Amino acid sequence: IWQKTSGNYLAVTGADHIVKIFDRHGQKRSEINLPGNCVAMDWDKDGDILAVIAEKSSSIYLWDANTNKTSQLDSGMRDQMSFLLWSKVGSFLAVGTVKGNLLIYNRQTSRKIPVLGKHTKRITCGCWNTENLLALGGEDKMITVSNQEGDTIRQTPLRSEPSDMQFSMMKTDDRTSATENTISVVVGKKTLFLFNLNEPDSPVDLEFQQRYGNIVCYSWYGDGYIMIGFSRGIFVVISTHFREIGQEIFQAHDHKDSLTIIFTNSQEKLKDMYAIINLDDENKGLGTLSWTDDGQLLALSTQRGSLHVFLTKLPILGDACSTRIACLTSLLEVTVANPVEGEPPITISVDVEPNFVAVGLYHLAVGMNNRAWFYVLGENGVKKLKDMEYLGTVASVCLHSDYAAALFEGKVQLHLIESEMLDAQEERETRLFPAVDDKCRILCHALTGDFLIYGTDTGVIQYFYIEDWQFVNDYRHPVSVKKIFPDPNGTRLVFIDEKSDGFVYCPVNDATYEIPDFSPTIKGVLWENWPMDKGVFIAYDDDKVYTYVFHKDTIQGSKVILAGGTKVPFSHKPLLLYNGELTCQTQSGKINNIYLSTHSFLNSLKDVGPNELRQMLTQTLMLKRFSDAWEMCRILQDHAAWNELARACLHHMEVEFAIRVYRTIGNVGIVMSLEQIKGIEDYSLLAGHLAMFTNDFNLAQDLYLASSCPVAALEMRRDLQHWDSALQLAKRLAPDQIPFISKEYAIQLEFTGDYVNALAHYEKGITGDNKVTLNKDKRCIFIFVLFNTGIYNSILVFYCSFINP
Repeated sequence: IWQKTSGNYLAVTGADHIVKIFDRHGQKRSEINLPGNCVAMDWDKDGDILAVIAEKSSSIYLWDANTNKTSQLDSGMRDQMSFLLWSKVGSFLAVGTVKGNLLIYNRQTSRKIPVLGKHTKRITCGCWNTENLLALGGEDKMITVSNQEGDTIRQTPLRSEPSDMQFSMMKTDDRTSATENTISVVVGKKTLFLFNLNEPDSPVDLEFQQRYGNIVCYSWYGDGYIMIGFSRGIFVVISTHFREIGQEIFQAHDHKDSLTIIFTNSQEKLKDMYAIINLDDENKGLGTLSWTDDGQLLALSTQRGSLHVFLTKLPILGDACSTRIACLTSLLEVTVANPVEGEPPITISVDVEPNFVAVGLYHLAVGMNNRAWFYVLGENGVKKLKDMEYLGTVASVCLHSDYAAALFEGKVQLHLIESEMLDAQEERETRLFPAVDDKCRILCHALTGDFLIYGTDTGVIQYFYIEDWQFVNDYRHPVSVKKIFPDPNGTRLVFIDEKSDGFVYCPVNDATYEIPDFSPTIKGVLWENWPMDKGVFIAYDDDKVYTYVFHKDTIQGSKVILAGGTKVPFSHKPLLLYNGELTCQTQSGKINNIYLSTHSFLNSLKDVGPNELRQMLTQTLMLKRFSDAWEMCRILQDHAAWNELARACLHHMEVEFAIRVYRTIGNVGIVMSLEQIKGIEDYSLLAGHLAMFTNDFNLAQDLYLASSCPVAALEMRRDLQHWDSALQLAKRLAPDQIPFISKEYAIQLEFTGDYVNALAHYEKGITGDNKVTLNKDKRCIFIFVLFNTGIYNSILVFYCSFINP
């Protein structure tokens, strides 16, 4: 039986008259020698005291987990004890005897209440409820219900001998009552008897099919459901709701020959079969099962005298640095691997069950509370380096090449991992952040090859440059920064603020970009480690991984886009992203690889249909994987696909690749145009040209005006014959061009029949230079046209423009 609550100790007894107490790692901590076989044992509600009764003894043995000492309590009973159970909520211990007598011991007050004649024969089973009511069953075929003073409140007869008694709550429509008011007990190994204290005159007797065999065991779970195991290997689930009583909700025959015991774990949901464990050496049969309260460890005893302990789930503790990952693979074991480089995994035995794990390029750190243990990952194996105590309980640790940074209680301590190996100045060995006069709390931190980066509750993100041992950058956000995730170089960083909004921050230009469609449930972010995909990162929660791309150089400026989402299996924690392959850690301590749905084009393209190829082409263009997109266009041989690739290259300012694509599809004109501009270094000017080629003229104008050659905007509008825009630009950029543009605009207006405005622009085109003065013939033609259309005021204007009006 496992210690309640913490599950640190396991008490085991067999036919050798000894109770042995092991810790959760299998080390024997104590033993209790008994005069005969152990009859019963139980831990109190807090797991502090183990109580044991044995044959040939009137004493109750009490082992204290805190002091590791055993004491004996005289029961005062003259007859042999047969039953023992601690209360669920109080410090009461109930002990029954073979003659039906009862003792209730209050450990808090040391008071013993003997109750003679509670039953007329041996007390065989019993249970406490959360109201400190005690139900008992005996060979006299009776159930009694008593309070903590031993007074009988209820009793009811049974048809046969009871066994395996439990208190629980029946499933009803009325959810106002949360008390455990129903006693369930196996009667004669054939029926399950349900006795509701609120309805003592209406007990329920559930009978099952003969072919199931005897009831071996049962367990309540969930919302009023009971799982029942039978001797012929069948187990069924029934509901205790009055409308469903007697109906089997679920049935399975997972055990071919027989079923020995069922033990449910309240932490888990009942679903499909999760695992089958075969114990080939146990040819004499199995004994009993016991879970820890957290469902992490399952102990099994056998008839051969063996004890098996299975680890059913682990804390998901893991870390990654570059392409190296470390994760907890057993309670006292961490495995370090580099799946990308193909290095064989290294298993490291650690001294404590860690609360945190961190890995660097050459080191591993594990720890709990305020201590961390450091290990060197050398070519000749792993060596324990040192342990270190911090000034508070450590929340997390980050490592890189030479330094470690620990976050504890709003502070970060940066220190050398191997101070004795580096000829370091004393001041560069360690430093505590923030400074004493800085009244902020650090909420998150990260370490790259060059920088310690941290975020605070005042919304500040600080960059500390380790080589120069000084701050080089800070950014102030309106609200506190909860989490930060820098890319491998530290030149870009994703941060999540207290509103659960996500942003990409670029310290080079101090710019932030909001991440679109950012889920408030996001737990973490990983950047792509594949060198060719620098702008790709994923954000993950418990159910899904979202792929984002930071497009730094586009004609529309820098922005973040959502490329797609990928479902992740239950209890998978992403550790590493490399070329679209996501390495995750599972609850069992194993590693599992998932391919992102946004990177499906990395699979073989041999049998892929055209429609699927077009979808993959869209994926590659979002991820800027132009070489992969080229391969798909080559397979598709579709002019529209080549054009889509070419436009994407222009959008991302990949001029050389765009030239290559346009040359392939025979677009000579744009190839020549691109050849002329490919050497331009002015970002805005180049982007303006490319925006013009994609027919986004308004954007092109804005980019030209922001460039070193703003007059290019005027030239573009003139070439496009956008005369209104050209005139507006000419006023600002080249006033001497206004007459020429006006003349061209007048010609266009004259051609469309808008003579009034045409005349006005012709007038603006007069420079006093004979080259552009309207000749007499043209004026006469205008007068003739205007006369015939009855526009006399305009005729007057024309007459007045002659030398002799």
